[in-house]
Amino acid sequence: MNHHQPAADDVICTRRDFLRRVGMGFGAMGLSQVDTQAAGEYRNPLRLKSPHFPQKAKAVIHLFMNGGPSHVDTFDPKPMLDRYAGKALPMENLRTERKTGAAFASPFSFKRYGQSGTPVSEIFSNVAESVDDIAVIRSMHAEVPNHEPSLMLMNCGEARQIRPAMGSWITYGLGSENQNLPGFISMCPGGYPIQESQNWQSGFLPSVYQGTYIDTKHRRMDKLIENIRSQALPTSQQRRQLDLLRLLNEKHLEKRYDDEKLEARIASYELAYRMQMDATDAFDIEREPKHIREMYGEGTQARQMLIARRLIERGVRMVQVWHGRGQPWDNHDDIEVRHRKLASECDQAIGALLKDLKQRGMLDETLVIWGGEFGRTPTVELPKPGANAGKINGRDHNHWGFSMWMAGGGVKGGYVHGETDEFGFKAARDKVHVHDLHATILRLLGFDHEQLTFRHAGRDFRLTDVHGNVIDQLIA
Repeated sequence: MNHHQPAADDVICTRRDFLRRVGMGFGAMGLSQVDTQAAGEYRNPLRLKSPHFPQKAKAVIHLFMNGGPSHVDTFDPKPMLDRYAGKALPMENLRTERKTGAAFASPFSFKRYGQSGTPVSEIFSNVAESVDDIAVIRSMHAEVPNHEPSLMLMNCGEARQIRPAMGSWITYGLGSENQNLPGFISMCPGGYPIQESQNWQSGFLPSVYQGTYIDTKHRRMDKLIENIRSQALPTSQQRRQLDLLRLLNEKHLEKRYDDEKLEARIASYELAYRMQMDATDAFDIEREPKHIREMYGEGTQARQMLIARRLIERGVRMVQVWHGRGQPWDNHDDIEVRHRKLASECDQAIGALLKDLKQRGMLDETLVIWGGEFGRTPTVELPKPGANAGKINGRDHNHWGFSMWMAGGGVKGGYVHGETDEFGFKAARDKVHVHDLHATILRLLGFDHEQLTFRHAGRDFRLTDVHGNVIDQLIA
């Protein structure tokens, strides 16, 4: 699937005009044999498209624990930390953002769950009940121990330069099964995470593929989605205005064949109008039976997990669920208290989401991803003025090795892939870079990550840039 950048709005001579004018028009004659799309005919950029291969997953829910959860306190138990607790490691500490000291044993107990016997921390006991549907990746690694580039790498496949988000690539490649809702929705309660809307940007892809941000701390529809309804005009009058606007845009399009930016603009106006009805339904969890709402629990996390299921159920292609504004999992101090609190806010809801998807027959075609932008050190962070509260009970950022997990969507359940060293500092076996993760996600969605490209600035770009290998062991 190799698409090319459309002509700019101010082009006077289009490619079709050029072919008509040169070579006595033979170029246009040849084009007419291979392209039945009439010049100026509007094509919805969110129309359904076919991937390269039969797909295992048709939708993605990305549960983003922004700030960096500690893998040695959640899904990667390390008994050697108990043995060395309070002592220096028998090796030099790896360089991270801040200086660290002695080994820091996990304050949480681990227990084996399911037929697979996969160990999971006590703070994620509800998630653990679905461990036989989960593939835990213990050997993730990235480039740097800083939030901003790590967030960009995890979301966009590039740590520094502007690139489209993974959700934008997915909707660009597959389109959307519901033309009345955005194909890519990003929910974060209370405000933006670090790097703000760059996390769900469309980059050089047409803007219709950009993620739609929803502040899930709100319950009222007019707060959840601002300007969802016109306060001045009834829908019939809005429809008349949009019909006129669309007519003008299509006249404009006639002179600019295959202009994806203009097509995306037309689609955005139409989508905003149609959302007035479908969005109201999708975000209203009061329409769910009481026993389902009770299964997810109370609070913001429960509400947004349930909304995520409702959106996927209605054909949204990708839903990203952030834990909260800023970086809530960035626990440089009081990791026991803070990690326990954060997990208590979402564990029941995530566990319910996995069970709910499965009981509805949706888990097989929905890929659920859990993780942060990196992990945390197995050694304690040392006090530093202006960096933390001066306590010695937290962990620094760790990009050398961390854990994520995937469930459903063709993933091999009850499986643990790779491992970190005996202390949990660095990925040591079957390493998985973020580019490898992206390549594997795209493969589950039916794409060869090297072929899902978009021409921009004279070259073909892709989510994995010039990197990435599919991790076949993660695929059922």
